[in-house]
Amino acid sequence: MIEFARNVRLWFAPQEVREEGHTPDYRFSLANERTFLAWLRTALALIGGGFAVDQFLPDLRWGWRVGLALALLAAGVLCSLRAVNHWVRCERAMRHDEDLPVSRFPALLSVVVAFVAIVMVVVVLAGWEG
Repeated sequence: MIEFARNVRLWFAPQEVREEGHTPDYRFSLANERTFLAWLRTALALIGGGFAVDQFLPDLRWGWRVGLALALLAAGVLCSLRAVNHWVRCERAMRHDEDLPVSRFPALLSVVVAFVAIVMVVVVLAGWEG
């Protein structure tokens, strides 16, 4: 828990990351940044999908519409928070010549998105209306 709190603090003070270890090859830091930006694009897409479900499926029962929208919005929020945390963890690992951190988050996110997609396929095929 202490390590997580330290990482959260570094989210807002990235200059402190530079004080740790030694500077890695800049290409690795730039690749880490590109990965961070890819995760943010994914988060924005999930958030946009959540709003789209809520706004463009008015005939869908309220519970289904809100449930699907909230699932996508929550996945987007988690994805954006995971992005910055993973960026800090990777940057610190590179500066200390450690293995890059692993995470179950990509698998979890994939399962959530697949589940929402399956539910939406069923909703579309069944033509459920409010």
